Amino acid sequence: MSEKESLTLSELNGGAPPPEGAHVTVDQLDAVYAVPVEVAAVLGKATMPVSSLLKLGRGAVVELDRKVGEAIDIYVNNRLVARGEVVVVEDRLGITMTEIIKAERQGQG
Repeated sequence: MSEKESLTLSELNGGAPPPEGAHVTVDQLDAVYAVPVEVAAVLGKATMPVSSLLKLGRGAVVELDRKVGEAIDIYVNNRLVARGEVVVVEDRLGITMTEIIKAERQGQG
């Protein structure tokens, strides 16, 4: 088996030490690669009372907690995994990841 066809669990587990003798091949990961995940890019958040929300109409502006040019949060299955920037790809919006959030930084703000 070539070097590119095998990975250690530490490579898949963000550097955590694998169990003794553990080894995973790319072929064994095929089932994992097919699992769908939800990706969400959060531009910002706002808090308001329901009464204010009900008064909103077409053209209303809701001020978010982010500044122009500030990185957006990228979540995978409701877990913060990266920060990035909004980009335009032809006629659609996209995101470019600029920073990967390591597991030990989760929950710190």
